Amino acid sequence: MFVAGNVLSALATVIHYVLEIYIYVIVARALISWVSPDPWNPIVQFLEKVTEPALAPIRRIIGRRLGLDLSPFILILILIFLQRAIVPSLFQMAIVMDGQSIGGAP
Repeated sequence: MFVAGNVLSALATVIHYVLEIYIYVIVARALISWVSPDPWNPIVQFLEKVTEPALAPIRRIIGRRLGLDLSPFILILILIFLQRAIVPSLFQMAIVMDGQSIGGAP
């Protein structure tokens, strides 16, 4: 079972880094939106294509309050929650799987 524990540990690490990078991409998108960027710029297009699928449903639910788009903030909170809840749980499951294989071995 130690292989499954190592796979879960690696999966938790990858998920952690993917969520961390995505948070930085969302922050970059929010910062760029404050200045009027060139919509044909490849970086602006990339940031929009990567973040819009996650931001659009949040915008639909909460709308724009007081003229502010709070969807990046809310999405970052959701991603931080996932980092704090799912990643440690996967690491804990990996530790338990490793412990079972050592303790259960004759």
